[in-house]
Amino acid sequence: MPFDIPAGACDCHVHVFGPARQYPYDPARTYTPADAPLAELSALHRELGIARTVIVQPSPYGADNRCLLDALARLDGAGRGVAVIDDSTTDAALAAMQQAGVRGVRVNLETAGEHDPAVARRKLQRAAERVAPLGWHVQTYTNLATFAALADSLPGLPATLVVDHFGRAQAGLGLAQPGLDRLLDAVAAGRVYVKLSAPYRISREPDYADAAPLARALIDANPDRMLWGSDWPHPGSAAGGPLSIDGITPFRQEDNRRALARCLEWAGSPERARKILADNPARLYGFG
Repeated sequence: MPFDIPAGACDCHVHVFGPARQYPYDPARTYTPADAPLAELSALHRELGIARTVIVQPSPYGADNRCLLDALARLDGAGRGVAVIDDSTTDAALAAMQQAGVRGVRVNLETAGEHDPAVARRKLQRAAERVAPLGWHVQTYTNLATFAALADSLPGLPATLVVDHFGRAQAGLGLAQPGLDRLLDAVAAGRVYVKLSAPYRISREPDYADAAPLARALIDANPDRMLWGSDWPHPGSAAGGPLSIDGITPFRQEDNRRALARCLEWAGSPERARKILADNPARLYGFG
């Protein structure tokens, strides 16, 4: 590591899967993952020096958040959750999730193939209206073109917006690619947080070297709005192969220690690393 991991460091984007017999998957899922238990994740975090964890509801579970909530209970205050809700989710269920440690709701536009800005805007607005009274944020996985089309409506969103995986900026297209300026402007204005996570979703270069200029541009725009996540256990389309419902879609094999070191390199200083890994997550997710 180029310098020490700060105290209270948080991995802001992980998933927990299974066992499938206890937590069955949504029949409408696009892939079936292998088991990825909390015990394995916690062992990895101890090895890396990560003290806090944000578990994000993965798409194969749909809006059934039981696996997520059980994992949060076992993390005993060191975890927070980002859930998925639908029209059947009651206010009482939201209140119970708040008590369990959920602090956000995810609107996954990219995996669903939803690129119509009007539809995306309605989904984000509806989600924000549901969770704003709880002080939660809305997290979205979408691409730059869709984000750019939504950018002008962000000031009216009643909840903070968090953007997954570099906003799907394509590393090989560099800093002049269409839509990146809108994301950088929103970051600079403090309207969105961005997760510097899963560079394999945006880069094909060894060690994702061409993602470094994107990461540094985002950090330079506003280090107070950057987060880091490992995307463990690197599921679904991240694996690079065909998705399977009937068989198991294998996880991508990634060097998680290198992923954390890469974030420190992008940060460029212990002060910025502390913001990205500790201070910003503590503020956004309400860690004590």
